[in-house]
Amino acid sequence: MSGTSGAALPVEGSNVSRLPLAPGGTYQRLAREQLVPGTAAARPVLSTYASRFGRWDDLAGVRRKPQRRPVDPADLYFPPELYPVVSHPLVVARGPATVRTLLLHRLYDYLDFTTELENLAVIPVAAKIARGASGLVLPRQMRADAFKIVTDEAWHAQFSYDFTEELERVTGVPRGGGGVPAFVRRLDETAAQLPPEVAGLEALVFAIVSETLISGILSDLPRDERLPRPVRDLVRDHAEDEGRHHVYFRSVLRHLWPALTLRERRAVGPLVPTIIQAFLTPDRTQVATRLAAVGLADEEIVQVVTECWPEHELMLAIAQSAAPAVRYFTEVGALDDSRTRYAFTEAGLLAGDAGSATGRSQHLTDPNPPGRTES
Repeated sequence: MSGTSGAALPVEGSNVSRLPLAPGGTYQRLAREQLVPGTAAARPVLSTYASRFGRWDDLAGVRRKPQRRPVDPADLYFPPELYPVVSHPLVVARGPATVRTLLLHRLYDYLDFTTELENLAVIPVAAKIARGASGLVLPRQMRADAFKIVTDEAWHAQFSYDFTEELERVTGVPRGGGGVPAFVRRLDETAAQLPPEVAGLEALVFAIVSETLISGILSDLPRDERLPRPVRDLVRDHAEDEGRHHVYFRSVLRHLWPALTLRERRAVGPLVPTIIQAFLTPDRTQVATRLAAVGLADEEIVQVVTECWPEHELMLAIAQSAAPAVRYFTEVGALDDSRTRYAFTEAGLLAGDAGSATGRSQHLTDPNPPGRTES
């Protein structure tokens, strides 16, 4: 057994057994921390759960899909319709090579976003649910399925990272520094708005939101035959797993909201629109970095970013992508609170015309996240 160096184990009654347990140690605190604070058994319990993971061994990408690898260089790596900056006159004027470079880096940023999202926002939450540290009393099968989600998401992060490494080799174009995805900073800012007694709850809500949104990338990109097959297959593999995750996290929300106290609902409810926007608002800093790298001046970058994402159209596009998540929060009664409903209204998430957003506005949400797709 590694780490023993052949030394005898301490016997019962020795001085070692009387050493303090250091309850404040980092790893012990990490093991005890819950997503929802308080005593789980004291909260209302919803016992129903219908698992979508009964055939996980037969369906999960990590179980049955091969490693996708780019083989030959291609002219197009990302749909230009999903990255509107490449259609702006200031960018088009720089020639097709600039457009190709920006679209390749858009794919790099998408893959990096996936890796970071899974590792920082989804896997830690799913792992706590699996370990019984959610702060909720959940059905045993629900905890078991959370372990499968941890495995799925680790695979998504790994194949996104590996694909990026191979893509650099095949194209000869380094990924460069796209920076830390904006959702990380935005989630920190949201957490800072919560009272200390409900700290951690934002992580669970963010995971629920990120897993129940609809995005053009996972749904549209696999069907775009202009792209290399390995790219389409990689995104299709991801989308198939996420269909099951979508249903699972909708169920997590159904268990969570009735279990929260009125004070907890009032604390986190008005921040849900901010969490939705944290995920769906374009990462303008990252876009600016990419535009600067191809030679645009600062004033040109401001013009491109401003004109490609008009505020009103962006709000419509966010509302469209967020519609499933908004519906789920409505179903559990989150919007029964007047302050929460007001926050959703102010964010444009309940606008009557949100559902009629055109195909043109659909692409506006896609420069930031991979999003999720409904099963």
